Amino acid sequence: MPLSVETWLAVPAGYFLGSIPFGLLIGKLFGAKDVRQHGSGNIGATNVSRVAGPWAGILTLVLDVGKGAAAVWLGSCFSEQNATIMMLAGLAALCGHCFSIWLGLKGGKGVATGLGVFGALSPLAAAGGMVVFVLAFLFWRYVSLASLAGTASMPLLIYFLWAPGHAPPLTITFGTLAAAALIFCKHRANLQRLLEGTEPKFPLGKSRDKSA
Repeated sequence: MPLSVETWLAVPAGYFLGSIPFGLLIGKLFGAKDVRQHGSGNIGATNVSRVAGPWAGILTLVLDVGKGAAAVWLGSCFSEQNATIMMLAGLAALCGHCFSIWLGLKGGKGVATGLGVFGALSPLAAAGGMVVFVLAFLFWRYVSLASLAGTASMPLLIYFLWAPGHAPPLTITFGTLAAAALIFCKHRANLQRLLEGTEPKFPLGKSRDKSA
């Protein structure tokens, strides 16, 4: 059955939801003038935590994950759980976070928002990605490398854990690949530093990794 025009409104709604720069807003709420002018310059939870404190970072993380999940939920409500619309709304939120209309089409790197998107689409796959992230971080102590390891694992995890005995729809498969490609693209500078051996590790002591 063809989808109505109203159904497709979930996609731009997802983009505008993803565009909300929670890291910047929370940083200001906690007394930081502009988190983009400090640390790594990123609006993600790691840099917000560094600049404005751990509670600001935790709140940013929760809200960034939440907006990804909310976009998928909107897609589900608009389309009566149509997988294509849910995936496109989630991808739109991810694009909104990475290329926010409120920040001159600049933004974060998309890991937390992507986690929210895939947590809503497939909780088991998202949990698997989190396990990969934690193991990679404990082994290498690079936040960026752990994020990319979790991201890289997501297409396979989605494929095998979407539903027992059933592969996901093609829109989910290719949408997951597109999301992973975008997150890798946003980590270009981190990848370059990793290849050059200049990416700082995240210490388990008092100091912080300033490149995440």
